[in-house]
Amino acid sequence: MTELAPLGIEAVDSIHYYVHDMERMGRFLTEKLDFAEVGGSDPELDARSGQRSRVFVAGEVRLVVSQPLEPGGRAWRWLRRHPEGVGTIVFRVADAKRCFELLEARGATIIEELQTFETGGGTLSMFNITTPFGDTTFRFIQREGTDDAFPNYKAFDPPRGGKNKFGFGRIDHITSNFQTMKPMLLWMEHVMGFRHYWDVEFHTVDVAEAANDGSGLKSVVMADVNSGIKFANNEPSRPFFKKSQINLFGEDHRGDGVQHVALTVPDILSSVRELRTREVQFMPTPGAYYDALPERLKALGVNEIEEDIDELRDLEVLVDGDRDKSYLLQIFLKEQAGLFEDPEAGPFFIEILQRKGDEGFGAGNFRALFESIEREQKAEGRI
Repeated sequence: MTELAPLGIEAVDSIHYYVHDMERMGRFLTEKLDFAEVGGSDPELDARSGQRSRVFVAGEVRLVVSQPLEPGGRAWRWLRRHPEGVGTIVFRVADAKRCFELLEARGATIIEELQTFETGGGTLSMFNITTPFGDTTFRFIQREGTDDAFPNYKAFDPPRGGKNKFGFGRIDHITSNFQTMKPMLLWMEHVMGFRHYWDVEFHTVDVAEAANDGSGLKSVVMADVNSGIKFANNEPSRPFFKKSQINLFGEDHRGDGVQHVALTVPDILSSVRELRTREVQFMPTPGAYYDALPERLKALGVNEIEEDIDELRDLEVLVDGDRDKSYLLQIFLKEQAGLFEDPEAGPFFIEILQRKGDEGFGAGNFRALFESIEREQKAEGRI
């Protein structure tokens, strides 16, 4: 295939998240994760869109949370079909008109024409397209002289809530689950111009003799070369396809969609320690993971890490690395449904990540997360 011209993507500008209960999500973001509530939709936009939106920021991470006010709006339509979750991923681009023309020429399904709005002392140029990510759409936005999240945005002065004491930096990657991911991979390559970055495949029966159940996946990461934005994509694998936690995500989410978003921090141990004092719940990791960790790291070529393994065990932080002796540390919050004790809060969750030279995804940790979710589902009697 001829290499496609880049779309001019600069960063993930924001994630739009649709909820039944704005106050619940707002408390979680500001009181638990220390995000600041910086603004929201004005009354005119509320009336026109049939929903109200609030914007939460920590570092370069911007979450736009929307709740329906009446039938008919985007959030209302989403929540008729799905539990709470990611409805739109917004990319900041250098030139929205050029991006629009490139995507149109490649056969992207464009929802509306490129529009330009005056807001916040500058302009926003933007348009949306459909995607193979279930009902999740992509938005492309060019900013000139404004940092407003959207037209008819009203900033809070001063911002409300947290101060980002955990040092959340940016969105490292976005992970989505599919019944079959090949159409999406082809679309990411031939329409978005992303490239294959990493892949892994495993099954829990790999380490069990005569297993009569289990769960497996195939995962492929696609990346935008210029911006470094990465999308990890999963599908279930046989045997026991229907019991795969990727398939169960689809049942809970009622379709394909975004499973989790990874946020970077500069010091994951101090962040997790403080988050646990705030009663934030994480996916559990068995002690056997840490018993085997020294030998596993040596096999990976990571002969030394700065962190104490007993502290990692106590906090249940995961470690992985690669051949050049770099490594990463990560941990995964429980799914929103578990955090809020409400199935309609959905299977989405947040990952916290600290990279120490390793720009990969940690196949060992990937498997540890997968098995942790499977244990949770077994405890619930689902598999």
